[in-house]
Amino acid sequence: MSYDQVDGIFGPVTANAVRQFQRDSGLDDDGIIGPPTWAALDGDREWPPTLKRGSDGDVVTKLQIAMNTGRGSFAPSANPVLAVDGDFGPITESAIRGTQEFNHAAADGIVGVQTWAIPIYAAGQVIANLCGVDGPG
Repeated sequence: MSYDQVDGIFGPVTANAVRQFQRDSGLDDDGIIGPPTWAALDGDREWPPTLKRGSDGDVVTKLQIAMNTGRGSFAPSANPVLAVDGDFGPITESAIRGTQEFNHAAADGIVGVQTWAIPIYAAGQVIANLCGVDGPG
C-alpha cells in the first residue's frame, strides 16, 4: 500500500493490509485490529485508553476540547458544546455518540480504538492525535 492510497477509511485496501500484516506476524488473519494485532503493531506502547461515562482526567479534557473544535467538521454541528472539565459524563457521551454516527462507526458512546481512529480531515490525523494518545506505527 502506498501513501497515496491513505484515505482515512478502514476499507478493503486497509483490511487486506491488516490481514497480510497478521499473517506475516503469525496472528489469526481476521482483519480486526484487536489486542494481539495492536500489540504486534506497537508492542512497547500502552493500548489506547478506553474512555466512557465515569472516566476522568487529562485525556478526557483533551477529548472534550477536540469534540468542541471538531463540531461541524468531523463531529456534527448539532453536537452539544462540552464543558471542558475532564469528566466524561452524559453530555460528553452524547457528543461521542453523535460523532460516531456522523462517521459511520458503532454509536456506543465509548471511545475505543474505532473512535480514536476517526479522521479529523487534516493530513491523515485522527482524534487520537488531537488528544495526544499514541496510535499504531
